[in-house]
Amino acid sequence: VGASLTLRGLVVLRNQPYRLSLPPMKFALLLPVVALSFDTVQLLDDSTQADTRANPIRKVITMLQKMQTKVAAEGKKEEELYEKFVCYCQTGSGDLTASISTAEAKVPAVTSQIEETREKLAQTKMELKQAQVDRAAAKEAMAESTALREKEAKAFEAEKTEYDTNIAALQKAIAALEKGMAGGFLQTPAAKVIRQLAMSSQDMPDVERQQLVAFLSGSQSSEYAPKSGEITGILKEILDEMSKALADATEAEKSAIESYEGLMS
Repeated sequence: VGASLTLRGLVVLRNQPYRLSLPPMKFALLLPVVALSFDTVQLLDDSTQADTRANPIRKVITMLQKMQTKVAAEGKKEEELYEKFVCYCQTGSGDLTASISTAEAKVPAVTSQIEETREKLAQTKMELKQAQVDRAAAKEAMAESTALREKEAKAFEAEKTEYDTNIAALQKAIAALEKGMAGGFLQTPAAKVIRQLAMSSQDMPDVERQQLVAFLSGSQSSEYAPKSGEITGILKEILDEMSKALADATEAEKSAIESYEGLMS
């Protein structure tokens, strides 16, 4: 303000020099002061213009204000995180304590389950060992059954072959006798088969055996009438018994095969 007043006074002096009533000596002394005042005014004007364009202090203050705003925002975030952390610690501690209590309560039950599992494991091992023994025994039984089945099959085949041969011979003998061709039949291999059958049969009565052997040996007359004779009846009776025996043997073989297949499956 003083500078402005000085400036105004000096300007008045510069515009109106002729109105000054100062002595020349004093006026000469005032000239340096006036010049200095003009320089000061010029510096103040330059500073004002520079401050208007870009004030470094203002920039610093603005930057500090921005930093303060940023720091305040970050501090608020940190405070919120801290509050969340404190809340988590308070609630988490309770949850953790509850979890520990629950786990401790389950310990006896889990221990009991472990013991039960161990007992079951021991029982399973024993059962496995017994199963292995049973499996070995089953394999041995299967091998024995297979050998027996093969033996029975061979025996049945031999028995069936013998039955088939005897039945065929009996059928031929009965047909020949019914046709009155007894003499021609006695010369056939079938007559020899029947004679051998009569000699080896344990179930045939001795009287029938003797009559049949005598007929097959050709000791009876060729005029023998087979339709009404006892020989035809004896042969038919033997044929029926042998056919029934073959059917029974076949059924027994079928049952044996089914039993063996069931054992092997």
